[in-house]
Amino acid sequence: MSVLDKMQAAAASIWSPPEMKFSADWIVCAPPEIRTAFLDSLGPDEVQALPYLFDFWALDHQRPPAGDWRTWVILGGRGAGKTRAGAEWVRRMAEGGRPQDKGSARRIAIVGETYDQAREVMVFGDSGIMACSPPDRRPKWVAGRHMLVWPNGAEAQVFSAFDPEALRGPQFDAVWADEIAKWKRGAETWDMIQFGLRLGEDPRACVTTTPRNAAVLKDLLDRDSTVVTHAATQANRANLAKGFLEEVERRYGGTRLGRQELEGVLLADAEGALWTSAGLADRQVEAAPDLDRVIVAVDPPVTGHAGSDACGIVVVGVVMQGPVAEWRAYVLADATVTGALPSAWAKAAIEAMHRYGADRLVAEVNQGGALVEEVVRQVDPLVPYRAVRASKGKVARAEPVAALYEQGRVMHLRGLGALEDQMCLMTLQGFQGQGSPDRVDALVWALHEAIVAPSAQWSEPRMRSIY
Repeated sequence: MSVLDKMQAAAASIWSPPEMKFSADWIVCAPPEIRTAFLDSLGPDEVQALPYLFDFWALDHQRPPAGDWRTWVILGGRGAGKTRAGAEWVRRMAEGGRPQDKGSARRIAIVGETYDQAREVMVFGDSGIMACSPPDRRPKWVAGRHMLVWPNGAEAQVFSAFDPEALRGPQFDAVWADEIAKWKRGAETWDMIQFGLRLGEDPRACVTTTPRNAAVLKDLLDRDSTVVTHAATQANRANLAKGFLEEVERRYGGTRLGRQELEGVLLADAEGALWTSAGLADRQVEAAPDLDRVIVAVDPPVTGHAGSDACGIVVVGVVMQGPVAEWRAYVLADATVTGALPSAWAKAAIEAMHRYGADRLVAEVNQGGALVEEVVRQVDPLVPYRAVRASKGKVARAEPVAALYEQGRVMHLRGLGALEDQMCLMTLQGFQGQGSPDRVDALVWALHEAIVAPSAQWSEPRMRSIY
């Protein structure tokens, strides 16, 4: 019986709620007297082993998935515990039941973005292999060979993703690759890793990374042989400084960069997209200044039932200072609703107008015609309303709006993640996502009303009112 099994048996004899499995949560949630009784029930060896039993301490996203897989990808925000999970997986592969027993892997590759990062983070870091290993199983570092050697003879060699040619000769039965989405030569290095991952009966790789829009990562995630676990930074909050969490949430919460770096969400940009993740990150502001005009734009769905496309509703404010060419817009909110009846999306649009003090509601009427205005006026008969009709395709309408972003004339408040995701999938060849880009359509109509149309209408270098 393993140490963990002995502990679980001891725990069950003291206190074992049926809905809770034996883990670190068991200790945290148990009454104080139960925790004391459990710890008193352990022998000296078991107490010493407890800090190194990762199956006990691990979070769900840090445990290898069951089943037949070739690569396990751990996607997570900053501080989500990815490095610890990777180091513990290497331990699991290298170690046997006892210090001299063979594990399931004998030749392991440890690949970081650079050699120094691999050594300082993956090997010697606070959550690296050396820190996670118990004294009787801790490997020795052979600096001249860039290698770890375990007491049972297992070896792990350290490589840099900057030098894929160094991976051409060696062969392995396990690989831990860290921050693959940052590798400058990612595809080339990963190819070399795959050619070398050929030893043993079941060679496997563990990839730990914060998601980025990198081709090597997207290709890896698309493979049937890949399994994924995911966690945001908050999942590991018990092991992070409170001040750190408060600061990063204050600075990056609700931003596109925050979704990537804190929530661990892969933000995809389509090839040739009119907007990019990097470009939108540069457009983030904390708050809008005093606005001269606020517009709510609506892109109604073709039909009105639970299975309909979303009804895009976007709120934009504009600062009308100086000539029209110098006006600046601020995207204030995305109030889009999904699966809503016409009366529901009309109500949502009117509520957005009231919430932001909007001056006008703009709605596309290509599909609904006069019925769109009729639905809106059933909610508010006096709403300032303008119908717009598309004479060009979505891309042709979106291009001048994208140009405003390139000129730095449109800024985004936080909390527009779903809208920004759609924007990064709009290309010159059309929308590359699923369904209709309802949010982008509403954004385009709002910015056309706010800046594009006035710019085309007037050429005099003085401010005009378009109420």
